[in-house]
Amino acid sequence: MKRASARIYTFLIFLFLYAPIFVLIVFSFNDSDTASRTVWGGFSFRWYRKLFEDRLIMEALRNTLFIAVVSASVSTVLGTTAAIGINSMKRLPRRIMMNITNFPMVNPEIVTGVSLMLLFVSAVRLFSGRSLGMVSLIAAHITFCLPYVILSVLPKLRQMDPNLYEAAQDLGCPPLKAFFKVVLPEIMPGIVTGMMMAFTLSIDDFVISYFTSGTTQTLPIYIYSMTRKRISPEINALSTVLFSVIMVLLLIINVRSFQERSIRRKTEDL
Repeated sequence: MKRASARIYTFLIFLFLYAPIFVLIVFSFNDSDTASRTVWGGFSFRWYRKLFEDRLIMEALRNTLFIAVVSASVSTVLGTTAAIGINSMKRLPRRIMMNITNFPMVNPEIVTGVSLMLLFVSAVRLFSGRSLGMVSLIAAHITFCLPYVILSVLPKLRQMDPNLYEAAQDLGCPPLKAFFKVVLPEIMPGIVTGMMMAFTLSIDDFVISYFTSGTTQTLPIYIYSMTRKRISPEINALSTVLFSVIMVLLLIINVRSFQERSIRRKTEDL
């Protein structure tokens, strides 16, 4: 009885989480003229064709992907370096640094957005005199993605045997080479997870981007501007494409990590 209840409960949770996405994917092929209309008008690729012909949506998508790739890459490098430094600290300084790291995650996004906007506006007026734009957006995205990368890498550093790095150096490996040969492969799953999380958070962000975007439009901001008039069914098609791409990336990463674990187990057994 308990097992059946647990299965039903799990099924209901997954249904609640994924049913809206399934409906979105189905209606991206709907031939209806309104995104909010739930009447099936026939199967069609009409909105996918219009999606790739819409210059404004494509420009917003390019901006979003460019910002996501750059901010995820920079925050991954900085976050991995910060995680290594925090992990090597003593107990009290480590706790202080972790509290500082966690603060941007619990801080309301609107507070972060307004404070970053004020900071960037002051910096722009002081140094360049230009308006907010791509640079301020990338800097803002790096700011809120950084803690997630740190929290993804730190557990892998704690799981790693701390003597491996010293053993590699004792065997004649230079410190930098020892890091890339010994430490980096051990923490790579955490780095990849943090990078994927930073990438998805950057694509999804609206509040902070809205305050720091200036004249640059990202996809969430463009969709928000469409809600004031009429949401085109092209958004259903675009959301389906983004969901599919992220799902494929996650599957590739999970399959690769599973293969690496199985290879390690085989080598350990030998």
